[in-house]
Formats: sequence, structure tokens, C-alpha cells
Amino acid sequence: MAHAENLITTVSTKGQVILPKAIRQRRDWEAGTRLIVEETPEGVLLKQAPAFSPTRPDDVFGMLRFRGEPKTLEDMEAGVLAEARRRHDRD
Repeated sequence: MAHAENLITTVSTKGQVILPKAIRQRRDWEAGTRLIVEETPEGVLLKQAPAFSPTRPDDVFGMLRFRGEPKTLEDMEAGVLAEARRRHDRD
């Protein structure tokens, strides 16, 4: 996605920068899009911030209560296969 065009913008007195419309459209960055600002040796890099903060399995394991017998690996594989078949048959 390297584009050779040179686009120029200006920093406002409030430190705000308007990103050119062509870039916002290519990136699908609408108003309210959160960006990560990273300083690099070449300049400043803008990256879209992830929608959710990163988590580790240990952070969320056991968050949802489950009552009943634990599922076996075979039960889980059968459930995944049944859902895949259901979705495939729908298309």
C-alpha cells in the first residue's frame, strides 16, 4: 500500500493535525477512530489502536460460570463440526 504521493498538512495552535481525506478513506478511519502515535527515527507513525486491550488467557479464564459436567475434547470437536456443517449448509 505504498503511495508515492506527498500530501501536506499543518499543525494547528492546539497541536491538531488534519489527515488528508484520501488517507482517511484508504485506511477507513472515520471520526472518532483511535490512533497510536509512535515516534520513529524517520518521523511519526500513526497506527489504528486495537478495539480491545490485549488479554492473556489467565486474565479471563473462568470468567463465565458453567454448571454441569465438563465437556470432553470429543464433545467439543463434535460441537465445532456440527456448527461448521450448519453454517456450510446455510450458504
